[in-house]
Formats: sequence, structure tokens, C-alpha cells
Amino acid sequence: MRKIKWGVLGTSKFAAEKVIPAMQGGDYTEVVAIASRDAAKAWASATLLGIPKAYGSYEALIADREVDAIYNPLPNHLHLPWTQAAAEAGKHVLCEKPIGLTAADARDLIAVRDRTGVRIQEAFMVRTHPQWLRAMEICQSGRLGDVRAYVGVFSYFNNDTLNIRNVAEWGGGGLLDIGCYLIGTSRMIFDEEPRRVMALMERDAVSGVDTLASLMLDFPSGQAVGMCSTRLVGHQRVQIFGTRGKLELEIPFNAPPDRPCRISVDTDGDPLGRGVSILEIPTCDQYRIQGDLFSRAILLDGPVPYPLEMSVANMAIIDAAFRSAARGRWETV
Repeated sequence: MRKIKWGVLGTSKFAAEKVIPAMQGGDYTEVVAIASRDAAKAWASATLLGIPKAYGSYEALIADREVDAIYNPLPNHLHLPWTQAAAEAGKHVLCEKPIGLTAADARDLIAVRDRTGVRIQEAFMVRTHPQWLRAMEICQSGRLGDVRAYVGVFSYFNNDTLNIRNVAEWGGGGLLDIGCYLIGTSRMIFDEEPRRVMALMERDAVSGVDTLASLMLDFPSGQAVGMCSTRLVGHQRVQIFGTRGKLELEIPFNAPPDRPCRISVDTDGDPLGRGVSILEIPTCDQYRIQGDLFSRAILLDGPVPYPLEMSVANMAIIDAAFRSAARGRWETV
């Protein structure tokens, strides 16, 4: 089976350090071009990463007939326009989360996808990581009893006023950057949508971005609570509780590509943890898996692992959380 030829929009540190190297090692992915609005930056990244072509504009890369698919890791406010531009040019697009700034943005991309016939997917890499697939399997097996509660935390510290995550008009703030993972994975675990959302939010006095948010999601089968912050010590953890047991993911979101992941399962309830069993998930790179599965969907003319309809649902919950924080009340989704 041939490989899909990829072009990358922008020279972000995240893409250069994590996603591009992973995709370069994929079975069905080949990164052939990278673009920046600064040609010198594009060529510097291309040289560093061993990418054969570089462009001094996003338009030029999108126009490259050799490129089959585009990876879009641009700042959040550029996700919608450049994903749309690439799709209109006949390119498949894997776009970093959030797919847009609102659910309306995601709905716009569904219309673009349906009109152009290309594949578009939000890059929620956790959706296809084996540790999350195993966690969902355990929850669905009945081993934990009836799953009733999800508790998640995701935080890091970033007070750099020049960083894109601290620019409100560029879609900065913790909820869009990392809170989306808490929402997305709780939906995965319950396999349903919340009926209503409550949120508390603190904002930076200068930039206006949200720096601390606490969420409550009311699902038909249970409840999810989560906290995300861009001004706390770095931490991430997810715990899932059932009527007969609990499950914990040690590194749920930034899963390491160079060592196994661990899931702990406790069906004993001993506070000292004497009934805990540890499951090791073999070493893998979630960005390589993500790229390969999206490329296979193109090659086999099949569905993508995470359709845009799911992205609309996630963004609708984020919209409701922002409304709740502003109005101080529960909001329906």
C-alpha cells in the first residue's frame, strides 16, 4: 500500500518535536513539504527535519499537486480558515484541536467536507491511543460495575504574554487548549452526551484568557468533573469510578512515546491500594497511530476514526461551558 504524502502548515515547536517525527516513521505517512509565512523559517525547519520541500506561504503548499493531505497545527483562530482553504483545494486535512473556536465553526467544516468530498478530522490523538481503547474496554466489560463518575485534571504553567495560548483573540486559554481533552474523554467513557454543563472560570486580568476552569458534566449515566489550568504546576490524571471498582490512567493525555503507559484497576476498594492491579500498555507513539489511521482511511476510502460530527458535539459542550461561566448557571448542550 502506498503512503499518503503530507504537507505541514507552519513551523510550530509542537509539530516539529512531536507530530512530524512521529508521522515520518509511519507506515502510511510521508511528510514531503512544510510551509511558513517566512520562507527562511520554512527552509530551516525542512532542513532540520529532513523534509524535501519548503514554501514561503501556506497557499503555495496547498497548491502543490504532490501533496495529498495537510496537517494543520496553526494557532487556534487559523484552524477553520486554513482547513477550509486546504479542503477547497482538494486536500484531506488533519487539523489540531480545537477544530475551531465554536461549534458553528465545526459545523461549517462539515459542509465543506460534504461539498468537496475530502476527509477532515480533528487531531484528538487520545481517541486512538491503546491505553484509552483499553480503558473503554474495561469500563464496558462490567469489571468496574456500573460506571458512574469521571474525575480528571490537566494543567501546566504558562504566563508568557507573547505565547499564542495567552492571546484571547487567537483562541487562547485553558479550556480550548486542554479542557477539551477532559470533555472528550469523559464522553468516550460514558459513550453518551451530557445533558447540561456547569463551569467556574478565572481569567487573566490583562489578556482575558481563562487560566483556571472547573467543569461539571451531567450525563444520563453519571457525572464528570474536571479541572484545567494554564497557571498551575503541570499535572494530568484521570480516574473512573464504578459501583464495584475504579480505574486510573497515569498519563492520560501526553502519553510518552518511549515507555509503556500504565493503567491501574482496583476492584477491592482498599484505601492502601492492596487490591490494585497494574496494566502496562506497550510503548507506542500516539501521533504515529493517529497519522497512520487517517492515512489508511484515505487509502481505503473508509471512514476516519473521529468524524467531524463528534467534534461538533465536543465544541457544543465547550460553548456551553463558556456560557455557564459567564452566566453562573447550568447550561444545556
